[in-house]
Amino acid sequence: MKCPFCAKDKDRVIDSRTSRDGELIRRRRECLKCSRRFTTYERVEENLPMVIKKDGRREPYDRQKVIAGIRRACEKRPVSTEQVEQVVRNIEGYLQDTGESEIASRDIGERVMISLRDLDQVAYVRFASVYREFKDLNAFIEQLNELLRKGPPAAHSS
Repeated sequence: MKCPFCAKDKDRVIDSRTSRDGELIRRRRECLKCSRRFTTYERVEENLPMVIKKDGRREPYDRQKVIAGIRRACEKRPVSTEQVEQVVRNIEGYLQDTGESEIASRDIGERVMISLRDLDQVAYVRFASVYREFKDLNAFIEQLNELLRKGPPAAHSS
């Protein structure tokens, strides 16, 4: 592992911890050259499909892009980091379960919207307004009316 401070690749692991769900390992490291400490995270490499963008380009699935979009929608909302992570894990599970080598970005966006609708309705409308590229207030009102027709999300049992 390369030190982010001096770029040397000699370090020692000071501490290792598994995340609550067991899918991530956090390692605290100390560089043997500059003695500074840094944290790394290890995750099992998953075989996720290529994403087909609206313009036809193909690019590898990027977990950070999905997280960033959800976080923007959930800004200043009572949605925890753990809830965002759970949404992303569910989406990635779906992507692996399909067994497809490629998936349209709109399919991922729709999955995010379904998850946000159940998690936080304000975040859902925020995400939908960007994702569906609302052109005017009428499109926004249509989305709100659809949300109201479907009623409140089912209570989650945790």
